[in-house]
Amino acid sequence: MKEPETTSESVVEHKMRQIRIGKVVVNISVGKSGEPLERARKVLAQITNRTPCSRNAKSTIKDWGIREGEPIACMVTLRGDEAEAFVRNALDALSNRIKETCFDDKGNFGFGINEHIEIPGTRYVPELGIVGLNVNVALERPGYRVKRRALRQARVGAKHQITRSEAIQFTRQKFPIEIIGGETGGETESA
Repeated sequence: MKEPETTSESVVEHKMRQIRIGKVVVNISVGKSGEPLERARKVLAQITNRTPCSRNAKSTIKDWGIREGEPIACMVTLRGDEAEAFVRNALDALSNRIKETCFDDKGNFGFGINEHIEIPGTRYVPELGIVGLNVNVALERPGYRVKRRALRQARVGAKHQITRSEAIQFTRQKFPIEIIGGETGGETESA
């Protein structure tokens, strides 16, 4: 019986198993409406070149002066090449280092940036000030549409879902980053 040849060229991952960036959500939460929210909207528009949408408070918190339904945050969703380019710039703001705890069990990761002016190509505007932001990256495989479509929604099978280790491996291959932490007890793992 003849064994099949296994060369590096013949071992190719199936195209339905390839991981890609589904979307990137950039969020700035200021905790109150009015002028601070408008400044945050302008900063987000400057960073992403997109028009941000507002997010409303889900409940009333009297101690903080927040009413239910009051706009307190703004966000932008990026997809495709634009999303990948933004993630590259955002990771540059963190010196291409993120913690392993930033990855969840479903193949997504997120991180925060303390000052938006740390992102390369962003200029400081004194009227807008400095704000922090959150970046959340959702990874997916082809076929994830079945859980979002309007008709005949279905679950994504367990073998097709992205695990934490697959997400870390994809991120290391896609971006020149260093993952900090992990099972080694806080030691640094380089890309």
